[in-house]
Amino acid sequence: MEVDTLIGPVGSVVVVFVRKVPTFSGATAVQIAERVGDRDNVIEHVGSARTPAELVALLEVARARMHPGQGELELTLPAGPVGQGVITGKRCALLWQVLTGGYRELGFDVVGDDAFEQMVLARIVEPTSKADSLRVLEEIGVEHASLRTMFRSLKRCQARGYRDTLAAACYEHASTAGDLSLVLYDVTTLYFEAEDEDDLRKVGYSKERRVDPQVLVGLLVDRNGFPLQVGCFEGNKAEKATIIPIVTAFAARHSIEGMVVVADAGMLSAANLRELDEAGLRFIVGSRVSKAPIDLASHFRWHGDAFTDGQVIDTLTPRRGRNTDNDPTLRAEPVWEPEEHDGSWRAVWAYSAKRAARDAKTLTLQENRAKAVVAGEKAARTPRFVKTSNGARTLDQASLARARRLEGLKGYVTNIPTALMPAGEVISSYHDLWQVEASFRMSKSDLRARPIFHHTKDAIEAHLTIVFAALAISRRLQDQTGMSIKKIVRALRPIQQITITIAGHPHTAADPLTDAARDILTATGHDGATH
Repeated sequence: MEVDTLIGPVGSVVVVFVRKVPTFSGATAVQIAERVGDRDNVIEHVGSARTPAELVALLEVARARMHPGQGELELTLPAGPVGQGVITGKRCALLWQVLTGGYRELGFDVVGDDAFEQMVLARIVEPTSKADSLRVLEEIGVEHASLRTMFRSLKRCQARGYRDTLAAACYEHASTAGDLSLVLYDVTTLYFEAEDEDDLRKVGYSKERRVDPQVLVGLLVDRNGFPLQVGCFEGNKAEKATIIPIVTAFAARHSIEGMVVVADAGMLSAANLRELDEAGLRFIVGSRVSKAPIDLASHFRWHGDAFTDGQVIDTLTPRRGRNTDNDPTLRAEPVWEPEEHDGSWRAVWAYSAKRAARDAKTLTLQENRAKAVVAGEKAARTPRFVKTSNGARTLDQASLARARRLEGLKGYVTNIPTALMPAGEVISSYHDLWQVEASFRMSKSDLRARPIFHHTKDAIEAHLTIVFAALAISRRLQDQTGMSIKKIVRALRPIQQITITIAGHPHTAADPLTDAARDILTATGHDGATH
């Protein structure tokens, strides 16, 4: 037994108090008792608590019963049977307050669809199917729309263009809170466990080497990884064919000029770079290492394949075909000028000793694999550095030597003159691409973006709109708190607001705030008033 507080009148004979008694079931019984001599007589059993919040609520009820009206306490036992407190409600009020606050802070409430909002926020709490999201909402104590209403909301999402509305709100937030002079673009695939293809779900190139039907998802984010635009494409579409529709539409919708678009080498094509340049957009894209011998012909002629750690070479790369603007007979590298070098783009190459060590390790593994195939020790698809002539396989020593020569090099292609952006800033801007990769990882892991429960194009598109909104809120909360969205949910979800009804009267209590919860509330500008 643990005595909570001596509350009743204290005399030489009788003391009335509230006590907490552990039960065999693991709960804690809250009772009002009187002490007569050395004995405790239970006056009333208030209830049994299984969580800290329930215990706080029952103690408050017990104290209230000991001080009814003007503080008089009836010490006699009640005439009828004693009623036991019943938990009539549990609600993760703080978690819902933070999530809905993020939704409204980004301006997403302009959509005016409660069912859509519930689907978005339920996905942040626990990504699952639309049907199972009702369970999630019930577990956190949120009154929700019916499943039929939610499915109708998915149809409204497409019919009323929710994605464009949300994208406009995201742009407004990003342009106010950050810098949109540079945006990042990348592509990922979402596969389906289905046998048949359709107009959208098609078998295509998969980094995971899957042969399932898939869709391509293109994501445009700001330099901090906050999402600005999302697009869905056929699964067999080339990645480089997705960037122009999304980027040019974004720039045109918001009348943006001079924006810098950063993308990886998969987006590198002569047509893409020309179209971005003609649209008045700047670009920084990764270059393929195979272009290094052409771009660095002067360096290899005058300096061989020697590089120093951190060395940067600012030069030219041909827009197509051979390099006509860069003369290898000249020792100095040319400085790219748009008007003077209309057959080339600017190319920046950087050497890293750390990257060289990593490349060397990879090439050694590939060389050993090639040798094993040549020796007949391993039957496999023809690997890199194996050439076949008259049915005989040999090690391609020339190709291997060329690859060894380029270890540690990384190239970047841009149409930004040196006077506007030095080489170091070009490189650092490209390295911001990890932000879009982080957003993709968040959407595929924390938010489980793969639309496995949707089969029609409109349903898949609506699902991606929900994921897009959930991603924006998650990134916003992470930026505010410095915590991952998973940790935010984990910190706030256990803190519940409890309603206990005793004798027809509701009583409320809440779990105590943890330090993590206080930090989240402070960072997001909430005072925990609902707590």
